[in-house]
Amino acid sequence: MRKLMLYLLVLVMVGGGAFIAFTLTYTYSDGERAGYVQKLSRKGWLCKTWEGEMAMVTMPGTLTEKFEFTADTAAVAQQINDSVGKRVALTYVQRRFIPSTCFGDTEYFVTAVRVVQ
Repeated sequence: MRKLMLYLLVLVMVGGGAFIAFTLTYTYSDGERAGYVQKLSRKGWLCKTWEGEMAMVTMPGTLTEKFEFTADTAAVAQQINDSVGKRVALTYVQRRFIPSTCFGDTEYFVTAVRVVQ
């Protein structure tokens, strides 16, 4: 009986680890969005992640749409900080069903930043 419980516990742990690895590597969608970064901050109690918000304006006088994102690495976060106040295009990947906010608060992970003229 103990061996069966041990096997089930190992199976659950391996399955959980495989699920987390899959959600962190599989890309559901990817793309690019342009706008003005409004905020970027490092948040979290235990796991610190770079969380940001970008205002996307299509035409002057229209309502802005907010795009909330997570910066993939500290280098990307630094690029975003360097381009604050400028119109930027953020290249992102969307990863769905991530089981914890320890990897980021959103499902949109920015991988590259480009200043748009």
